[in-house]
Amino acid sequence: MSDWYRDFANSGFGTTITKQLGLPRPAVLRRYEPGQPLLPGPAVIGSAGEGRLRDALTQLLQAEGVHVQSPVTADGATDGPKPAAVILDATGLRTPADLASAHDFLAPAVKRLAATGRVLILADPPSDADSPAQAAARQALDGLVRSIGKELLNGSTANLVLVPEGAEGSIASPVRFFLSGRSAYVDGQVMSVSAAEIPAAADDERPLTGKVAVVTGAARGIGAAIAKVMARDGAHVVAVDIPAAGDSLAAVANEIGGTAFQLDITADDAPQRLVEHLRERHGGVDVVVHNAGITRDKLLVNMDAARWNSVMAVNLQAQLDITQALLDSDVLNADARVVCVSSQSGIAGNRGQTNYAASKAGVIGMVRAWAPQFAERGATINAVAPGFIVTEMTAKMPFGTREVGSRINSLQQGGLPVDVAETIAWLSQPGSAGVNGQTVRVCGQSMLGA
Repeated sequence: MSDWYRDFANSGFGTTITKQLGLPRPAVLRRYEPGQPLLPGPAVIGSAGEGRLRDALTQLLQAEGVHVQSPVTADGATDGPKPAAVILDATGLRTPADLASAHDFLAPAVKRLAATGRVLILADPPSDADSPAQAAARQALDGLVRSIGKELLNGSTANLVLVPEGAEGSIASPVRFFLSGRSAYVDGQVMSVSAAEIPAAADDERPLTGKVAVVTGAARGIGAAIAKVMARDGAHVVAVDIPAAGDSLAAVANEIGGTAFQLDITADDAPQRLVEHLRERHGGVDVVVHNAGITRDKLLVNMDAARWNSVMAVNLQAQLDITQALLDSDVLNADARVVCVSSQSGIAGNRGQTNYAASKAGVIGMVRAWAPQFAERGATINAVAPGFIVTEMTAKMPFGTREVGSRINSLQQGGLPVDVAETIAWLSQPGSAGVNGQTVRVCGQSMLGA
C-alpha cells in the first residue's frame, strides 16, 4: 500500500519542501526479496573489551559473502565505502567504564552508516552478571541501542541480542534476520537467545521446505500476508478462518497452493477438529501461527460483557486451548515452532482497548510460561507484537488518527503486513531454535511503550 507522505517527501519537489520546512522525510525501507544478498554493502565489526563473538561474527558474514571492513577510526579514516551494517560485540563489558570503548567504536562507524543500514549489538544478559557494576554496564546497552534507533536516519535500524555463555551457537539466525531486509520494521528491540541444537540449513532460500504450517485468521490482512510468506519460504500452509470468510480463505489458499480449513476457533470442539484435520490430512504439523484476532473497542466504563468476552475468547483463550490440544496430541512435531500474535497495545496499553490490550498482554504471559515446556521438546514458542500496520482496516480510520498512528515511531511510517509476516517466518525457521519465549515488536520502534 502506498504511503502518500513518504512518496511525496522522497520526490524531487517534496525533498526540497521538507528540507526547507524541517519536516521528517521517511525513507523507503529495505525489504527482503528472495535471492538478494544479506547486506547491500560491507559490514564493520568492533568489540567492547575482550568480546567472545567477534571471530564467529566475522566468519558468519564472510560465509554470506559480506566484506568485513576494518573499524572506522576517530578521525574518520576508513578502507572503503560506507558500511551497510555496524556490529558491536559487547560481551567483554565488565564495568561502566568499558562503555567508553563501545562509544569509541560506534560513534565514527554509525556516522558513516549507509542508508537503510543496520546497527546490531550483541551482549551478555544483565541477569547473568557477576556484580552490580557488570549488570549496570550490560543494562546500559538497552538504553544505548534504543537511543541509537531514534537517532538513525534514512530507514536504518538498531537492535540488541543478548547471548548468554553457552548460547554462542544460536546467534546465526538472529544475526541474519536483524541484518537482512526481513527486519525492515523491527527497530530498537532487545531479545535473548538460548542454547539449543541448531539443525543444518537444507535450503537457505526456502527454509520451511517440507514443513506444514497452520495460520489462523488467514483470509485477509496480516494473516493472508503470513500465509503467503510462509508458502514462499517452502511451507505447505493450512489456512484457517471462520466459515463466513470462506471465499476469501479459499482464494488465499489457492493462490499459495495451500489448504483452506474453515473453523471457528472459539467453538468448544475447535481444538480437537484441528488436531484431527492435521492428523488425517497432513500427518502432523511443524509450525502454528496464532494470528486470528478481533477488536471490540469501548471505554472500560461503557464496555458490555459481550464485547469483553468475545475479544478474550478469540485473542487469548482460543490460543491457549488450541496450543494445549496440540501439546496433548501426537500431531505437533518435536521441533515445532509456535508463533503467537500479540500487539503493541498489549505492552503500552491503548485508550478504549482494555479488553484487546488485556488479551494481547495475556498472550505474552502465555508464551513466557510455556517456553520451558517447549524447550524440553526441542520446540519453541514466541510472540510477535505489531505496532501500526497499514491494512484495509487502518485505511478506514480518520485521516488525522491514521497519520499520527503511522508517524510516531523512529522510522516515521506505518509498517506493512509483510513486515509482520517476515518476522513470523523467521521465528518459524529450524535455525531459530535458540529463540524461545521472546516477544519481538514489529513497530518501527514506536514511541509508545518500550
